[in-house]
Amino acid sequence: MAARRILIADDDADIREVLRLYLENAEYEVAEAADGKQALALLQDEPLDLCLLDIMMPKLDGYQVLRSLRRASHIPVIVVSAKGQDPEKILGLDLGADDYLVKPFNPLEAVARVGSLLRRVHTFDIPDESSAETPHAAARDLLVVRDLQLDQDACQLLRAGQPIELTSVEYRIMELLMIHPGRVFTKQQIYEAGWGEPYLAADNNVMVCISKLRAKLSDDPQAYLKTIRGLGYRLER
Repeated sequence: MAARRILIADDDADIREVLRLYLENAEYEVAEAADGKQALALLQDEPLDLCLLDIMMPKLDGYQVLRSLRRASHIPVIVVSAKGQDPEKILGLDLGADDYLVKPFNPLEAVARVGSLLRRVHTFDIPDESSAETPHAAARDLLVVRDLQLDQDACQLLRAGQPIELTSVEYRIMELLMIHPGRVFTKQQIYEAGWGEPYLAADNNVMVCISKLRAKLSDDPQAYLKTIRGLGYRLER
């Protein structure tokens, strides 16, 4: 299998050099961008598997890059930023980032997060968006709950026929809930399905993700995803 190709988008040449060294040592191929405009051009034109995206960059900042990218692509993105407060993290995740790494960081942790995210994404066989669908494609796998329809082949959620943009984590959570409508899932079960790793400590990642999904699904926060106090969450039938 060809090596996964990672884009490092950061205006700090020293950070790019260190990340490149560690990623190449882990047998990844690496592309680099020194500003947001260059990063967005590479993300739109090059075959890439994941992006490490800085926020404070010239020409376009990371939030602008992420916002533009998510209009057409679901490539995994790890935001790498010195802005480590909760509002910045929530904004990055809300715009479609899959993970958030605060500077300064251990390069080995960055490589570990890259590997973890790629394993999660490719476990679900998310198709390459650049590949054309064959004329004789197999029938699509669909999950339907009320007016929600999850196309498992295209990894796309529709509500009343209208597409809803999801991050890869949000997609996996919706897939879990739509396979088992009406079933209550704990935070641990949702975390392990969405993030693909053990739930080792209580945090607000699941709560934030559920909140974002509710906002995307309906103006009524309990219309689809209901909180079961002391237990977890369920998708209403």
